[in-house]
Amino acid sequence: MLSALLYLQFHSLKNRLLMRFKRLKQPKYLLGGIVGALYFYFYFFRYLFGLHHPGPALPSAASPADLSLYESLGALVLLVVVSVAWLVPRERAALAFTEAEVAILFPAPLSRRGLIHFKLFRSQAAIFFTTLFLLLITSRRGGHAWIHALGLWLILSTLNLHFLASSFARTMLLDRGITTWRRRLAILALLFASAGLVLLWALRTLPHPDFSGFDPSQPLEPQLQTLKSYGHQILVSGPLPWLLFPFRIAVHPYLAPDAPAFLRALLPALLLLALHYIWVIRSNVAFEEASVEASRKIADKVAALRAGNWRAAGKQLKVKRAPFTLRSSGSPAVAFFWKNLISAGQAFTVRTWLIIASAGLIFCFALARTVDTTGLPTLAGMFAGMLLIWSLLVGPQLLRQDLRQDLLHAEILKTYPLPGWQLVLGELLAPAAILSAIQWFLLLLAVAMLSGSSGPGPTGPAIIAPGIGAAFILPMLNLLTLQIPNAAVLLFPAWFRLGKEGAQGIEATGQRIISMFGQLLAFIVALIPAAAAFAIVFFPVRMFLGLNPALLLACLAAAIVLAAEAAAGLLLLGWLFERFDVSVELAP
Repeated sequence: MLSALLYLQFHSLKNRLLMRFKRLKQPKYLLGGIVGALYFYFYFFRYLFGLHHPGPALPSAASPADLSLYESLGALVLLVVVSVAWLVPRERAALAFTEAEVAILFPAPLSRRGLIHFKLFRSQAAIFFTTLFLLLITSRRGGHAWIHALGLWLILSTLNLHFLASSFARTMLLDRGITTWRRRLAILALLFASAGLVLLWALRTLPHPDFSGFDPSQPLEPQLQTLKSYGHQILVSGPLPWLLFPFRIAVHPYLAPDAPAFLRALLPALLLLALHYIWVIRSNVAFEEASVEASRKIADKVAALRAGNWRAAGKQLKVKRAPFTLRSSGSPAVAFFWKNLISAGQAFTVRTWLIIASAGLIFCFALARTVDTTGLPTLAGMFAGMLLIWSLLVGPQLLRQDLRQDLLHAEILKTYPLPGWQLVLGELLAPAAILSAIQWFLLLLAVAMLSGSSGPGPTGPAIIAPGIGAAFILPMLNLLTLQIPNAAVLLFPAWFRLGKEGAQGIEATGQRIISMFGQLLAFIVALIPAAAAFAIVFFPVRMFLGLNPALLLACLAAAIVLAAEAAAGLLLLGWLFERFDVSVELAP
């Protein structure tokens, strides 16, 4: 039976790779594959193969004390990860299977241990690619690539076995009447007792750090050296290294500076891995029913993702009020606007606003503690302006409630008796309106803070006039910038994620790099006529009416040009959508 499972895993991986290689016959995938391969080579692989090293390897250049510190820090991270795995979950043990695997493997003459082996073999593919990805990142620091690779594999494999074993242990505790909250309280008590032991030892043994000379106005790095050395002593001496001993065993092979040190650290790490394997195999826990239920949930999530409703894949959505009442007759574009507003509303939950408000309060508190209060309005206005610029560049990529979400249903959209430009306009209205509302708020905040500040620089009308002019430009600019990724989606749908799906692999990375530079170039070209209109109006009007009227009229002229470009773009996108061949472009 073991050979059959290995056969299944091997051929599944082989067929997946063959499918990716075969689609390189298409030029759009081949070009993306070439660019992606060059990107990975110049950014990662040349360091992995030892062709170039930006500096000495971190482990070999570190002293034994530093290695002990790195080992303790890595062990502390693993402790946090393992603690979360014991604290957070509340479900019973379930192995992740697809519906097809449940239908084939569960009725088969396969023991519970065989199902566990199948799960472990299948997880090795994900561990392999995760190890490769992490190796590509860490290889830029130099060192022995094979030591890093085997060390990462040992850490990830041990964690994978521990997560599975902890799920079995949680199920056994539930079967014996120990509730989830009792388990959590016991684990928290153990963690607090361990932290209290370390703190008590530090207070009685180590000299207290001296913060009497701490001055926030001076450079922080020299003043934090005392705190760093104090934390260093806690990590590498006393009870903490012993409390972290199992986790240090898992981390030690990765930090080995050479082959002999790695071989010495390998045996304890393999023993820890074997103990976890025995723990998993010997756990007599029924997981079949929970696995069937988990596979059903996974299938529901996949169906939601393919339908473009990717937020419904994460949790059960609550029924929310519509943004406005949709009449039975009117412009069809308003209906698309209404639908996409409802879809985008799932992103703006109470939790999202609380996170944003908390981040803003923390930022304001930090400013109030580090700068003079007289300069706080200026800094707040500058921060709002930076967020506004960031929203112009990143906002169209984040708000995808347009053709990037609905193109999966192009066969339905094409049945509507609408001209293409009208359908595209309806798709773009919601993200453009949301972006414009956010940017107007940021613009109002920036103008209010900067115009009322008493610091150096322009104030009053010199701030208000360009602010009003920017308010004219922003909606047209948003409508134009949103057309660029939507045009790219219509031209190269396989290069983009539709809903939450899309191409994956090295060729997909290359495609995204090409599309990013292409969209940036299109954005710059689109701004040239508006900039020319601004200059043509601004300089003559300034000579006769002054600076502020010139700014207002020039911004209005630029907004008119951007509106004309957006109208032309809508006609072009409508034509592209009408020519869009669903059977060819969206074929699997």
